[in-house]
Amino acid sequence: MKLVIAIGGNALLRRSQAPSAANLLDNVRRAAAQLATIASLQDSGQPAHQIVLTHGSGPQVGLLALQSAAYAAQNPGAQSEPLDMLDAEVAGMLGYVLEQEIANLLPATRTVASLLTRVEVDRLDPAFKTPTKPIGPTYTREQADKVAAGRPWTMGGDGSGSGLRRLVASPRPARVLAMHAIRSLLGTGALVIAGGGGGIPVMRRTDGPGMEGVEAVIDKDLCTAMIATELHADCLIIATDVDAVYVNWGQPGQRRLDQTTPQELARLTFAPGSMAPKVEAAVIFVKATGKRAVIGPLDQIEGMLAGQAGTQIFADAGAELIAGHSLSSSSILG
Repeated sequence: MKLVIAIGGNALLRRSQAPSAANLLDNVRRAAAQLATIASLQDSGQPAHQIVLTHGSGPQVGLLALQSAAYAAQNPGAQSEPLDMLDAEVAGMLGYVLEQEIANLLPATRTVASLLTRVEVDRLDPAFKTPTKPIGPTYTREQADKVAAGRPWTMGGDGSGSGLRRLVASPRPARVLAMHAIRSLLGTGALVIAGGGGGIPVMRRTDGPGMEGVEAVIDKDLCTAMIATELHADCLIIATDVDAVYVNWGQPGQRRLDQTTPQELARLTFAPGSMAPKVEAAVIFVKATGKRAVIGPLDQIEGMLAGQAGTQIFADAGAELIAGHSLSSSSILG
């Protein structure tokens, strides 16, 4: 099977955790154990699955932005690094950690390759006027006002109800420029890490041919859906820091969805900047390919693939899981 697996930035550094290298490594190793199990499966002596791994970077890129802004404030003439460069820095850092921890668990013959991925966006995307993508740590209102003082930053909720975070522009991905490289690496049998942090946002230059970076953070899930769709993947797995998709999250009548369809999800509302982009990405992929998508917990990736964990999203209510586990259509939306 051809699998595209997305790991959320908040799953790699949970909202309740201190932003330390030790916590990051602990979470990466939990994910690596699951991924290595799937990547190690063999079919007639060959890997049973082709795997592309993407990952978020919201908490990490926000921390780098804080460090860059602090340095600029203390050094006359210095300027904060633009978000596209910070996106690239974080994609390199997280790609390295994921590559190393996964490779440590695989046979030496199985290559793991991390690829910096430029993603084209539209210069006229309305998202540039309305920041919605949460990055960095969570603050109280008092802390948020202090951090944003003197800076052109927008602070707002991230949909979790746990506080405020910096919000930045999140234009929609228009084209993944590395698709040929991703396909080529997959063709060699490599496990490919790509689209880190939603990719590095670039746009067409107005003063000549070529591309230039742009101040934004692309949503990782929407970029992942584009990669999965273009690869004609058999399954899209979105691993996050919650165990499933819920209706009325955090409210009376909260209800878990075990199995659903794009049609049912279209009638529901989810928190922007949190579960909404994950649901949208899953729906885009399922509607475009007719294949299955799953949203669920980081430490149950293997169970999600087997149909035993997370929220399973099928093109229609009567679909059955290819892995041999039939899911009853009567369970849809409870």
